[in-house]
Amino acid sequence: MSDPLPAPLLDIRALHAGYGERTILRGVDFRVGRGEWIALLGSNGSGKSTLLDTCVGKLPPRNGDVWIDGHSIVADGVAAKRSLGYAVAAERLPPLLTARECLGVHAAAKNLPAIDPEVLALAEELRLAPWLDDPVALMSYGTRQKLGLLVALLGDPPLLVLDETFNGLDPDSGLRLKRHLRARVDAGRCGVLLATHALDIAEHWADRVVLLHEGRLVHEWRRDELASLRAADGGLEAALAAQVAAQVAASG
Repeated sequence: MSDPLPAPLLDIRALHAGYGERTILRGVDFRVGRGEWIALLGSNGSGKSTLLDTCVGKLPPRNGDVWIDGHSIVADGVAAKRSLGYAVAAERLPPLLTARECLGVHAAAKNLPAIDPEVLALAEELRLAPWLDDPVALMSYGTRQKLGLLVALLGDPPLLVLDETFNGLDPDSGLRLKRHLRARVDAGRCGVLLATHALDIAEHWADRVVLLHEGRLVHEWRRDELASLRAADGGLEAALAAQVAAQVAASG
């Protein structure tokens, strides 16, 4: 008898969520496994940020549930968040703290004795080290983006949830971060869910790409399909445009 498949790190079940009287997500079912990098695509207003806010416990589901490493975000949010690394948005980093203090505060919140040496080494590689003892308020947007991702990596969490993390990064830093995340995923250390508009990242770095349209997951491209798209005219961009057009036509 073959071994059972491992439980997913992120398991979203029949999820409905929204703000006020408006429902954004409508019956989303979705999973991310260890050793997977998933890119979440969708037009502006499709519900990507709402989905991520629900996954990390910032927005309670109206129906359904989100399970992280076997823990319900609804019934046991504290345990669920222990397995989660969420890249703090650049504008939400505390402006008066230094980068080192910011990392230290988040490390303490995760009950870590100190900032991970691997995170500090990555800060050096990304040329963030000279800024570690300067206030966040003095940093450029791209530098704060790097710091937000370093915060997510503290404690080596099994699930990383990233929202447009590569925006504002210089090409060298972006490539180094993509290689670092890919190495973590390939080593089976984590799974990654990245919401992005950057189709090159989705096409060349992700294992699966999923399309969210008007609060529903409507299409998925797997690894073999992505490989075929890289050789096709227009690539993922053309395939995405065709899917969106088909969804608009079907709903119109």
